[in-house]
Amino acid sequence: MIDLYAWATPNSRKVTILLEELGLAYRLHPVQIRLGEQHRHQFLAINPNNKIPALVDHETGIQTFESGAILIYLAEKTGRFLPKSGQARAATLHWLMWQMSGFGPMLGNLEHFSKLNPGRSADAEAHFQREIRRLYGVLNGRLGETDHLNGDAYSIADMATWP
Repeated sequence: MIDLYAWATPNSRKVTILLEELGLAYRLHPVQIRLGEQHRHQFLAINPNNKIPALVDHETGIQTFESGAILIYLAEKTGRFLPKSGQARAATLHWLMWQMSGFGPMLGNLEHFSKLNPGRSADAEAHFQREIRRLYGVLNGRLGETDHLNGDAYSIADMATWP
């Protein structure tokens, strides 16, 4: 059985999408981040960085955190949605890292400045709007060439980018 500690965020959704696609049994443990539950001792024992999602796989004894690491772990554990080698694997991993390091954080930053704190930093809002337009251009360019980010098949890179 897998225990997933998560909340209704894009990073958590990535993991639930993969768990559902894999058909793995899991228990969802809501971590209400606005109430600070991620700072509780029980959660910090799983993820000392106090961020969601985090996962405990009781079958293997493995605990892991960070959505990208969890996706890679589950894909490798099951042998699905992450090619074992070659260009398709490299593409899956570089598109996953593109999402993790650029697309996801930039969308979060734009939401922070434009929706949660509108007008407080016009320069930051403009910067993140430009960067998001650029990143959507990259994504649209890639998906204009192929149906899936890795160019081969539906993968964890697609699951990470969708939410």
